[in-house]
Amino acid sequence: MNTLDSVLEAAHIARIPAARASTTERAAWLRAIADGLDAHSDTLVALAAEETQLPEPRLRGEVARTTFQARLFAERVESGDLLDVRVDRADPDWPMGPRPDLIRGYVPIGPVLVFAASNFPFAFSVAGGDTVSALAVGCPVVVKTHEAHPKLAQATADIVTTSLASAGAPDGVFGTIHSREDGIRAIQDARIKAAGFTGSEAGGRALYDLAASRPDPIPFFGELGSTNPVVITPAGWRERADDIVDGFTSSFTMGCGQFCTKPGVVLVPDRDAFVDKMALQPVHPMLDERIARGFEQTLHELCDRQAVKVLLTGPRGANSPAATVLGTDADAVLADPAIVTTEMFGPASVLVSYRDIAQAVEVLGAVPGALTATIQGTTAGDPDAPRLIEAMSYLAGRVIYNQWPTGVTVSDAQQHGGPWPATTASTTTSVGTAAAQRFARPVAFQNMPADLLSPVLGR
Repeated sequence: MNTLDSVLEAAHIARIPAARASTTERAAWLRAIADGLDAHSDTLVALAAEETQLPEPRLRGEVARTTFQARLFAERVESGDLLDVRVDRADPDWPMGPRPDLIRGYVPIGPVLVFAASNFPFAFSVAGGDTVSALAVGCPVVVKTHEAHPKLAQATADIVTTSLASAGAPDGVFGTIHSREDGIRAIQDARIKAAGFTGSEAGGRALYDLAASRPDPIPFFGELGSTNPVVITPAGWRERADDIVDGFTSSFTMGCGQFCTKPGVVLVPDRDAFVDKMALQPVHPMLDERIARGFEQTLHELCDRQAVKVLLTGPRGANSPAATVLGTDADAVLADPAIVTTEMFGPASVLVSYRDIAQAVEVLGAVPGALTATIQGTTAGDPDAPRLIEAMSYLAGRVIYNQWPTGVTVSDAQQHGGPWPATTASTTTSVGTAAAQRFARPVAFQNMPADLLSPVLGR
């Protein structure tokens, strides 16, 4: 078993050959990882099902997402489109005086510590988005595995290690650590230069504080909690009520509500009519007992608030919770914003009735930050949409119209982030090819001969 120090030292040594690796070499690393995961998908899915209680179709879909992600990053690495390189050619007539030749390129930030997530055992775990993002720009990766699925983490790590070696990656470019204590020690170690995290607000804040309190503070990219508000406009309700209710019911119970993008707060013009149209089905068991206990505790805390009542519950299984819809009104939320800022990580949401769009916008102002915000309006020409889009753009990283926030596609234009407490770095994304920019440090090169630039320009 490798010790923490040996893993960190190997990553530290690997930082130089990893940074010098060509785009072709780095792309080959990522494709090798994808091929290795695909080749062992049956074994991995079986382990994941045993340790997470997630259904097999969901797990197979997540493996496909994970390998697609790695191959997409490989394509962008080779094309040179992964990073935003800017070029200013020398200009003796530049208005503020002669301008030198400048190229703003990137260098790898150095070894990256990745904290794996519990709710995505593949896509946000050992070989997930943070790992792929860091390797794509030439950074060694140290993964702190999640205790919720240790067998899967080890099996995945073995495949990644073997795949990287077969592709000629430097020794030490990938490693794993397992205990919480090692994770805490690693984030404070001078050999780690950045960290990525997906998890709870409390856990992320604690690690963020450690990263910031180092003698040499490092960037900490935490994707934390979010209640993902939804506003149903009066015109949208009149036109699409059945479609809206069906879409919401599927979205907030998907994955037993264990998605960071679950619609947790829904502002409705007619709460009673909304509930009358709902029919809740059984949900599958939660990831583990710890998460189930946390969900039940948070749900009970919200139910105990005088202004909140239970509107509807679904059937409870032997090992699964009951999907639950709570209700309150906008006046109560404005008096007690915690109603709409408390994340219930499970199959529960709050319906908030409002008088008019002005009051709905006021409620949105009580949400400090979110990963997503959604408008359910008319199919065309909704009079309230412009005002809501403006308000939502200030509080969320992704603003959605007439779709639902669960399901975060991996693409070039994706933005998965938002103001605190959704993330610790609202100008970045943890999903999509732009996620690689977190682990590449910009450097301006002045008057540099062209033959010396290819490594730093990612070409």
